Amino acid sequence: MTSKDPQCQQHDLHAAAATGAARGPVVRVAVPKPLHQLYDYAVPPGMRLPVPGARVRVPFGRQTLTAICVDAAPVDPHDQPRAVLAVLDDDNVLGEELLALGVWLADYYQHPLGEVLATLLPVEARRGTALQPPTRRGWRLNEPLPVPGRAPRQQALLEHLRAQGGRASADALREAGFSNAVIRAAAARGAITREALPLEADTAAGQSGAAAGAREGDRPTLNPAQARALATLEQGLGSFVPTLLDGVTGSGKTEVYLRLIETVRRRGQQVLVLVPEIALTPQTLERFRSRFDRADTLHSNMTDQQRLQVWLGCRSGGTGILVGTRSAVLTPFARLGLIVVDEEHDGSFKQQDGLRYSARDVAVKRAQTLGIPLLLGSATPSFESLHNARSGRYRHLALPERAGGAQMPSFHVLDIRGHTLSDGISERLRGIITTHLDAGNQVLVFLNRRGYAPTYLCPRCGWQAQCRHCETRLTLHRHPSALLCHHCGARERLPDRCPACEHGALRAIGLGTQRTEAGLETLFPGVPLIRVDRDTTRSQKRLEAQLTLIRAGTPAILVGTQMLAKGHHFPNVTLVAVINADAGFLSADFRAPERTAQLIIQVAGRAGRAERAGEVWIQTYQPDNPMLRALMEHGYHGFAEQELENRRRAGLPPFRPMAIIRAEARDAAAAQRLLAELKSQLTQAAGAGVEVLGPVQAPIQKVADRYRYQLLLLADGRGPLHRTLRVLNDRPADDRRVRWSLDIDPQDTF
Repeated sequence: MTSKDPQCQQHDLHAAAATGAARGPVVRVAVPKPLHQLYDYAVPPGMRLPVPGARVRVPFGRQTLTAICVDAAPVDPHDQPRAVLAVLDDDNVLGEELLALGVWLADYYQHPLGEVLATLLPVEARRGTALQPPTRRGWRLNEPLPVPGRAPRQQALLEHLRAQGGRASADALREAGFSNAVIRAAAARGAITREALPLEADTAAGQSGAAAGAREGDRPTLNPAQARALATLEQGLGSFVPTLLDGVTGSGKTEVYLRLIETVRRRGQQVLVLVPEIALTPQTLERFRSRFDRADTLHSNMTDQQRLQVWLGCRSGGTGILVGTRSAVLTPFARLGLIVVDEEHDGSFKQQDGLRYSARDVAVKRAQTLGIPLLLGSATPSFESLHNARSGRYRHLALPERAGGAQMPSFHVLDIRGHTLSDGISERLRGIITTHLDAGNQVLVFLNRRGYAPTYLCPRCGWQAQCRHCETRLTLHRHPSALLCHHCGARERLPDRCPACEHGALRAIGLGTQRTEAGLETLFPGVPLIRVDRDTTRSQKRLEAQLTLIRAGTPAILVGTQMLAKGHHFPNVTLVAVINADAGFLSADFRAPERTAQLIIQVAGRAGRAERAGEVWIQTYQPDNPMLRALMEHGYHGFAEQELENRRRAGLPPFRPMAIIRAEARDAAAAQRLLAELKSQLTQAAGAGVEVLGPVQAPIQKVADRYRYQLLLLADGRGPLHRTLRVLNDRPADDRRVRWSLDIDPQDTF
């Protein structure tokens, strides 16, 4: 075993000395370690030679690792490499396109190739599991059938199976209306037996029909803007055309997606649809499955085996439509013809640890490589996408009106300076809420802060509950009562008295969703209250139960965080109340105003989505804030135009690329020393137009007993920025007491 630079810029001296010596074949592999080197191994006599992209078992130090072959015939092999233990695959398991994408990811995000390629594989494949043809859970009809019982649904199930040739997948049976209870009862009678069905069995059935598996039925009529957008998108099929579909909330973007996907499926091609949150996956999947015979999903709540089966189905071509969260963009496809990124502005498309990639940006790269269209949809496009559209790099299509004749909600600013609030609710807002509830409608109260109160203090001596492990205050929670740290997860018992002065009347200061909920219960007794935040939706099942209650449509007050702002359709919500809009506009992070405006517009979009008119009321202590005024008076695009000009003048993204290097250690001085050394290296390598700023402490300097500092780099172009950062690839392993990371195109700068 020996290391090689991934770009093979220099020949190994030992290899040069051994030129002409007899030896067996040598392969170069990438190991799943945080090392930028590649390693050479000999292939023993009698073992098949792995092709690039195949998995191999190799010894690495005292470990045995599953690595990926990247070169089956290196030009400068080492003269005494260790031997490969096993070749696990006959072919390239990633495919040529995904293997090339891995190399691009490693170069663009300056991340070790071995770790990148491991990220492209599902967990089971990283473990060395044999990659069998994908299967789907199904049922087989047994013959002869047992004596019929008095169970009409079971008999209907058996007749349905007989009509399907004696076999059907579990998904297909459920879609045909047979519950799990009916299926289990038939199995208990011995009438059916569980078996694994080839994935292609469902696909073959799905390919028949006018739209490659699309179900004919009632579809909404497209309005003129939707029809024009669809016609334009269909003209671009078969070539790389990145398009920003910029539609107001409720404008019918999803229906445009569905119609375009029908056309792509009719061509026999696959489709990837990216959604930002697991919470949105079930409802999106439901819409797709109501239109198509099959659509699969991929997200982090699935088991490793489930993820492997979906991964294999996409690679083989058996999966026609994949709806997934961020990591789904790294899935191999046999015939990918379209990528859709829904809610493309959402920050959850950016990975925050390990390989810090942006799923949206990776989707752009994949579409460009494959020569296929990319569709980015949002009511509040990211500033990066707006900049690309305005500069001509993206095609820009607008859906300016809501579908089905629904009207956009009216916006109102509620000046609460000098007002007495009841748990965040002003007297005027209370009256507005009452009016909407009396009309039989639902009200959504938005506050993007969970817990009861962000501060718990002593009014006598000023003591505040602080996290022992972080430089931040503990958040008061009720039900159960505790003080929680939202950064490290630490939990402490609620003190009866002030630990500093023994005063017995401690106070909760500030608002969280729990406090707002309690206040609304007092103000509106008897009105159902549904709170949706991370504390009430620990599982997908609980979230779905909450959303089902909301969709029942009975008068109720919904209280929640940004989980309620994204993509949900609540036709009976006619009032959205934003009770604290100021905090986001006052943050030190230059991206905070953009995110705040997006949240306000997105949550406002939940109001008035059916025939009932909607209103949005925004409580603020700063009604003259120029950013809030721009948003209210000129809408999101007017606000974005103003903020983009501010960014251009300041030399910030999207006008200049950015990178952040973060370091953390239990010893603050050690983290500072490391960043000072890195700054020295970077400054020497930096050419004209590259700024290296810092090191400075992070706004929350201490988290989980580790002190955090960062360097910030800005450049006039991506080339100079990446050339400067490459000097870090040659850096030897650092003291293990200090962890550091590189984030290209960071979304969180503070």
